[in-house]
Amino acid sequence: MTESTTDPNRGTPGRPQQTDTEQVLCSVNVDGNLLIGPAGKPLIDFLEQHRIDLPHVCYLPSLGPIETCDTCWVEVDGELQRGCALTLKDGMSVRIDSEAARDARHEGADRIVARHELYCSVCENNNGDCEVHNVVERMEIPYQRYPYKEKPYELDDSHPFYQYDPDQCILCGRCVEACQNIQVTGTLSIDWARDDPRVLWDGGEVANESSCVSCGHCVTVCPCNALMEKTMVGQAGPLTALPESVKRPAIDLVKRVEPTVGFKPIFTLSEVDAAWRESEIKRTKTVCTYCGVGCAFEMWTRDRTILKVQPVEEAPVNGISTCVKGKFGWDFVNAEDRLTTPLIRENGEFRPASWEEAYALIARRFLEIKEAHGPDALSFVASSKCTNEESYLVQKLARAVIGTNNVDNCSRYCQSPATQGLWRTVGYGGDEGSIEDLEGAELLLIVGSNTAESHPVIATRLKQAQKHRGQRHIVADLRRHEMVERADEHIHPRPGTDLVWISAMTKYILDQGLEDRAFLDEKVNGLDEYLDSLAPFTLEYAEAETGIAAARLADLARQIADAGSVCAIWAMGVTQHVNGSDVSTALANLMLVTGNSGRPNTGCYPMRGHNNVQGTSDFGAMPGRFPGYEFVADDQVRARYEAGWGVTLPKEKGYNNHTMVQAMHDRKIRAMYVLAEEMALVDANARHVQEGFDQLDFMVVQEIFFTRTCEQADVVLPGAPSVEKEGTYVNTERRFQRLYEVMPPLTGCKADWRILTELAQALGADWDYQNPSEIMDEAASLAPMFAGVSYDRLEGFDSLQWPVRADGADTPHLYLDGYPFEDGKARLYPLDFHAPSEPVNEEYDLHVNNGRLLETFHEGNLTHRSRGLRSQVPGNFVEVSPQLAEARGIKTGSLVKLISRHGEISVHVLVTDRVAGNEVYVPENATDNEHAINMLASNHADKDSHTPAFKEISARLEVVQVEGPAPLPADNFRFWTATPQSGVLTERKWQRQDYVQPPAAARNPEKF
Repeated sequence: MTESTTDPNRGTPGRPQQTDTEQVLCSVNVDGNLLIGPAGKPLIDFLEQHRIDLPHVCYLPSLGPIETCDTCWVEVDGELQRGCALTLKDGMSVRIDSEAARDARHEGADRIVARHELYCSVCENNNGDCEVHNVVERMEIPYQRYPYKEKPYELDDSHPFYQYDPDQCILCGRCVEACQNIQVTGTLSIDWARDDPRVLWDGGEVANESSCVSCGHCVTVCPCNALMEKTMVGQAGPLTALPESVKRPAIDLVKRVEPTVGFKPIFTLSEVDAAWRESEIKRTKTVCTYCGVGCAFEMWTRDRTILKVQPVEEAPVNGISTCVKGKFGWDFVNAEDRLTTPLIRENGEFRPASWEEAYALIARRFLEIKEAHGPDALSFVASSKCTNEESYLVQKLARAVIGTNNVDNCSRYCQSPATQGLWRTVGYGGDEGSIEDLEGAELLLIVGSNTAESHPVIATRLKQAQKHRGQRHIVADLRRHEMVERADEHIHPRPGTDLVWISAMTKYILDQGLEDRAFLDEKVNGLDEYLDSLAPFTLEYAEAETGIAAARLADLARQIADAGSVCAIWAMGVTQHVNGSDVSTALANLMLVTGNSGRPNTGCYPMRGHNNVQGTSDFGAMPGRFPGYEFVADDQVRARYEAGWGVTLPKEKGYNNHTMVQAMHDRKIRAMYVLAEEMALVDANARHVQEGFDQLDFMVVQEIFFTRTCEQADVVLPGAPSVEKEGTYVNTERRFQRLYEVMPPLTGCKADWRILTELAQALGADWDYQNPSEIMDEAASLAPMFAGVSYDRLEGFDSLQWPVRADGADTPHLYLDGYPFEDGKARLYPLDFHAPSEPVNEEYDLHVNNGRLLETFHEGNLTHRSRGLRSQVPGNFVEVSPQLAEARGIKTGSLVKLISRHGEISVHVLVTDRVAGNEVYVPENATDNEHAINMLASNHADKDSHTPAFKEISARLEVVQVEGPAPLPADNFRFWTATPQSGVLTERKWQRQDYVQPPAAARNPEKF
């Protein structure tokens, strides 16, 4: 690619920006055959659709033309051109079979072989998808024309997750293109000026001493074995585990014979090896178990060994993209401390038990408590880590078997305020559109969302849009994370004041006549009442409350009003406040006032934190709503479920996760069933929660590890992680995706849906589910929102976005035909400002912000079991500004206590300019009371959703020890400076004096 900063042909990873039906058709002559195709379509993709093979190595649809490999030459109007760079034009005449084109392609292939030592049968990449092997074989290259020469560089295995072998690198540039223009981290480059060019990491030769965020793009797109997952090394094939003392002589022997026999016998042997591997290596589609983005990919396994995660272009959300956790964070599946048998507490100690004994005990105690205290003395917590089908069964168990609506999930800790804000204004509690809408917007307003670390693959799409298409980002956040560093505009409001500046901008837009009046008149109700509520929110008032200058707010308001399309993104920096629902509502109000709703590339997009936190709520694990968000108090809806389940159901709204805690203290709740939720640490005022557990008469926890919550259980049941079961998830954009069983449950464990089914049977229910598809079919038959969802329609990488009609038609973008209120109009919602619950004062003088880290997930029960991830973030810490560090006499490595009104933790200090003044930041990265941020949090909660005010913590700092170890290693990516550029800069290769264009013979083929 050239050094231009934009590429109009670049598409969304794995998904074309336009369908063929949207494009003008043209005729193309290919080797005398007249073919019809869409104008502008890449020639290679078009030829593949027609089963015409044009060899290529560097081209990948997600990356676009790189033009380095020189194996795709064609003749167009008598001139040799690289086929990867051509797009269809009407009347184009392409010759693939001309002698000049064929000779040029063979010269290119000969040059690649000169750089790459072919030893396929002992190579980890000989799995049928090595593009170097496949191209050389398909082109029938007879032998090695140019001799291979070793490079003057050592293999680099410094990185915790992958290795780089310069000797095998063909300098195709795919890794660089992926890093610079898909991930947009800007770490990798090729130094074309070196005598022996090679891939560099921020200009250096050591991968682990760089800004590399370990997303894995480079390894995923590498066409050979130059970049390789360490989990593949020595594991991929029957001969790959040979010791180097045996492997190297074997390779040398083959290379001595090769000039005599040519490549064909060697390829025949490699094909036998590849077939052998195919019988042993299983490739299974699954969906990531971490955040709410919903990345899908193939997982390669041999028995229970996870060889690698391989993203594919057809994945609807992520294409070829992953983050460090999704690509490399799966060690926990085979961790030695997995639970493998039910446990029963007896005399204060846990002992192993059979499944039958555990079920019998749970059933007896639950029924005893129900008989003595009523069904509402029991409560159930579903898991955002589990499937939709399992969430459905949890709420059915609570409602239909026990007879209570005391059921909830961890959306109470994060997404509920956003859902409340959307229900109030636009009707549905989910993102308005798709990730593609975010990418297509002219401007993004990002509030309280560290997208690059909390939702990394979505962030790659936003960074692409900013880099390649000029999308503008306005970011409001307390901390200088990556999205702030890249922002076109950044504001830093005082903590807890987002409602004020958002409402002030909205008022200014209305006062200045900048609103979309036609949209408001036609599609929105409540403008007059809403205008009255905005009276206090002048720019001057906003400046006094938030610290943001009135003129700055006016300028930002004009930018939003003037933009052709705007999307609002927010996350827990908004929702985890006492006014989280109101701030979410204010953002929705702003989008409505500016007409940024009901059309593509507009709307509200609260980022969902867990892989299935959206789906868990969608499928009814909520105290007041059935699956599809229908009210339990609605007699007609309840009658439908009563008929479907054959029981009488309660109509009173139950306790939610937050109110359950006080109900435990008050002895109103006597028993609890917790499915895969670390409630002891992730709820606010964690010690108060743990003390509540002590008040229970009986507690069951279903988990894959013995967590802090398990410590207080009476029975622990060993469930299964995502890769050991089938089911579906719903991601942040309302997208259903199917996951398949990668491997059977670990011996002694069971899939969670099966445990719930068997427990219901022990409680007297007649459940008989044999497959999760049956559960989905039942849910779809009862919930109109999911009427057309079925496993058949979710086969492979197919997906659906709710609502889904009975005929299978889904809804990628909501509200195009109106809003789900009686008159089809959206609603502006009046708001008042409520000050933060525990502001800083003289005693508690630090504001303690908190949130996620790229390398860990939530408290860390899964990611802490990855040696590679843990090497990057060994423990928890507190970010402290340079100003505060100087004032308190502390430095990086100092051990301090943070003490709030509710508890204390001990953490090491990281001095950084990511935080400012007396604002500090503590990650959610601890599995014990000593370091867990929620030991500091209060019982204060959002007044409307009861989501705890996790972000409203004030504390004081006490120095325990000034000297101490740095909490992050020196090779952590945060300490290195990226080296962004426009791409591979292939033209610099062409500008070298020793480069000649094929078919002319290369002067130094082994160098590039």
